[in-house]
This record gives sequence, structure tokens and C-alpha cells, in this order.
Amino acid sequence: MGSENTDLPVIDLSKEAALQPGSPEWDLVKVKVRDALKEFGCFKALYNKVPLELQSSFFGGAVEELFNLPSEIKQRNVSKTMLHGYRESNPMVPLLESLGFDDLEVFQEVENSINKLWPRGKPTISKLLHCMGKQLVEIDQAVRRMVFESMGVEKYLEEHMNSTSYILRVMKYKPTYSTEPQPGIIWHTDKHMLTILYQNEVDSLEVQTKDGDSISVKLSPDSFVVLIGDPLYAWTNGHLHNPLHRVMLKGNETRYSTSTFSIPKAGFTVRAPVELVDKEHPLLFKPFDHYEYIESYSQLKLGRLHGSTLKIYCGI
Repeated sequence: MGSENTDLPVIDLSKEAALQPGSPEWDLVKVKVRDALKEFGCFKALYNKVPLELQSSFFGGAVEELFNLPSEIKQRNVSKTMLHGYRESNPMVPLLESLGFDDLEVFQEVENSINKLWPRGKPTISKLLHCMGKQLVEIDQAVRRMVFESMGVEKYLEEHMNSTSYILRVMKYKPTYSTEPQPGIIWHTDKHMLTILYQNEVDSLEVQTKDGDSISVKLSPDSFVVLIGDPLYAWTNGHLHNPLHRVMLKGNETRYSTSTFSIPKAGFTVRAPVELVDKEHPLLFKPFDHYEYIESYSQLKLGRLHGSTLKIYCGI
């Protein structure tokens, strides 16, 4: 069922004070972030630190150039993490193609990934990916800190931050040349701590509310979608909502988007802190290793199931 009169909460992160922990603006914004993630599991963030020329160069230049590479070259985009390297279109997702870049926060790692595609190097693209990623990482780190502070579990923040790394994923959705919407990717929850999504001007993201309504998300050039994933949902013991979302496409325009994902490092056990477990919020999930969860998600084909794959994997 659609919900045309409903939109995601909009939270302004553009003001410098909003990103300064301890400032009055920070304290106001962090409550809005917590409330939005509790009710919707996501929100639209206004963030004007990505210059228009960077946006244009990124989507209009670097991303197009990446996807214009021959398939055999794109196959060199491999990852140490399952599902994070190059993924070409297939019968399950015929409209979607994507590439992933590990350790986004380290420029040398981004450059190494690009050099696998262009052995002589492509410094302009390396810098663009890293620069775009840095902006999205700033949002991620601020939001996660706001969540921990507003829920009274900030004593775990340092361990939590040190136990995650980042991947930048760029995605291309082919035009459908149809007036009827077609799925670019079906309903799913993200398998990462937090997603910061940015796109070109082709809107197609839909988010499902707790009531089962569908919100069609409209984004401006200076807005992003912040969305929690399975590990953060489990770590907060369900205090935050974990929203199903999908991409629905129509028309003759190509949709490009990029997402920065914060992911638990290998060996980190996702375990809800005792402060978030009580009679009103009984423990929902057994502790789990994120990499083992991803492996099961892939090999056991949990990804073909709708609803909470996390509950199927380790629910109590």
C-alpha cells in the first residue's frame, strides 16, 4: 500500500555546530536522530558540504567511467568480504550492476582498488571516490555517536567505532523504458551497521513503514538517506527500527547511486549491551559474528526470503 502524504523525517546536519559533540545544537539534533531511527529506521539528512562540482564530477564522470569498463575488467574488482566486490546484472536483479571499494577511509586502499582496473592508475577517480566517501563517513560517525549518546550507552562508543570499517559501493540501475515501475532490487534490510545513501537526480527508493505503508523518497542534491542495518538493529536490541526498502524504476533514465556502509570488522561479535535489555525489551538475538552471518546470507540463500533474515539466522 502506498503512502503519498508521508515522508521521511528531515534532519539538518549542515550547521557546523550540529556536528560538534556537546554543543546545544548537537544535543537537539541527536534526539531528533534517535527518534527518527526509532520510528522509521532512517531519515533524510541535509548536508551541504558536498560541492556541486564534486557531485557533477562523481556521477557525471567517475561513476560512468567505471561502469563503461569492459566486464572482464570490472571482474577485477574483488573484495576480501563476501558480496562486496563487483556484482554484475543477473536474472535475480537484471537492472542492477555494482562495484565496491573496501577500506574507504584509507586513500591508499582506494587507489589500490582503482589500480586493479587501470594498471597505470586513475588518480582523478581515486581522489573523487575517497573525497566523496570522506563526506559520507563524517555523517556516519556523527549519527552513530548521536545514537549512542541519546540511548545512554556512550561508554561502548570507542570500542564500537574501532570495530568497524567502511566500504563505498557505487550502483548503476539500467533504464526500464517502461511507464510501469519495475523492481531494481526487491524489499530487503541492509546487512551493515549504517548506510549513507546518495544518488543522482533519479528518485526510485521506497521505504516501508512499521504499518506496512510505502514511502517514495524524494532527494535534493544536498540530501542523503541515513538508514540502519541488521547489525545495529541487533546491537540496540530492536530499540531502533530496521526498515525494509527497495528500488522501483521506470522511464528511460539511468539511476546512479552510492552508499557508504560501516561494517563490523572480522572477529567482532554483535551483542546487545545489558543496558538495552529489560522486561519491556527482552533480548531479541543471540550474539553473532557479522562475517558468518553474511556467509549464511549468501550460501543459504537467506537473501531470497522477504522479512527479517536476521531473525531467521539468530533470533531468540
